Amino acid sequence: MNPLQLKLDGVSAVVDAVHGGRLASLSVGGRELLAGNLPGNPLHWGSYPMVPWVGRTRRGRFSFDGVDYELPINMEPHAIHGTGFTRSWTVTRFGSDALEIETPIGDGDGWPFPGVARQRFELEAASLTCWIEVHATVRMPSSIGWHPWFVKPDAVDFSPATMYRRDDDYVCTSETIAPPTPPPWDDCFTDVPQPVSLTWGDFTLEITSSCDHWVLYDMPEHATCAEPQSGPSNSLNLGATIVEPGEPFVHWMRLAWNR
Repeated sequence: MNPLQLKLDGVSAVVDAVHGGRLASLSVGGRELLAGNLPGNPLHWGSYPMVPWVGRTRRGRFSFDGVDYELPINMEPHAIHGTGFTRSWTVTRFGSDALEIETPIGDGDGWPFPGVARQRFELEAASLTCWIEVHATVRMPSSIGWHPWFVKPDAVDFSPATMYRRDDDYVCTSETIAPPTPPPWDDCFTDVPQPVSLTWGDFTLEITSSCDHWVLYDMPEHATCAEPQSGPSNSLNLGATIVEPGEPFVHWMRLAWNR
């Protein structure tokens, strides 16, 4: 069965397990919050998982434990946003207000380390909480997060204190600086007060997460992306989390609203 719909008290959350295990729609009281499907372009719609790495990996290259690796280039000239958003995910639990899905990683997708990625979605009357987990078969580096494409809001409350300097390739360097003002931005930030809020008229969506890095991408006219992630873009070169077998790597994102 696909797509999968969670419904509760006038809220509908639709998960497309086949097309990247993404949240394809989030509708609250008839208001759609996510930008819709762009056929043939998995990078630019819904809210998809970034796993087992986030953002751009420079030229698809990184080193780990003394070994050099090359990832498939999926947005020239870099490898971007992991492999999970292009995979088909298997449903392992499905109810009216919660579901769980999973997909293998490192099984021919170009990621050099075998494991399993899992997602969980739980819908309540005033929130949707999403989890990503990485279960490693072998020791591996990883960074995880979400890439939601929100319908263009009227206002964004986002006040970071620190930003990674990016170079001409739009790739993060290790240097951090004070954020430039004003937007538009396509940058990775830290020291971000939560919640991050998006407002449409009198309706406000608040985003909180266990992640301590955020990308804000507000250059498109039709959408704004507020992306919580566990580390910076290019984290495989700047310092990813090391995931050991038997010790899952887990983060969550919560989307909350008042009506």
